[in-house]
Amino acid sequence: MKFAEIKDMTLVELAAKSRDLRHEMFNLRLQQASAQLEKPARLRTLRKDIARVETRISALSNQAAKPAAK
Repeated sequence: MKFAEIKDMTLVELAAKSRDLRHEMFNLRLQQASAQLEKPARLRTLRKDIARVETRISALSNQAAKPAAK
């Protein structure tokens, strides 16, 4: 997932995407524990995607919290 795709999402969409990515990460970790994981590199890409989404959520939250400049 590219950051350009994330940039256009709303806060609600980002929260849903984060939840979905974390759920997928959980499932992949279960597969890894039972030695059924086919693509171990997917764990790394998921971790980076989660970080991108969380960074954008944080940026939007900070932007909303700042008062308008006069």
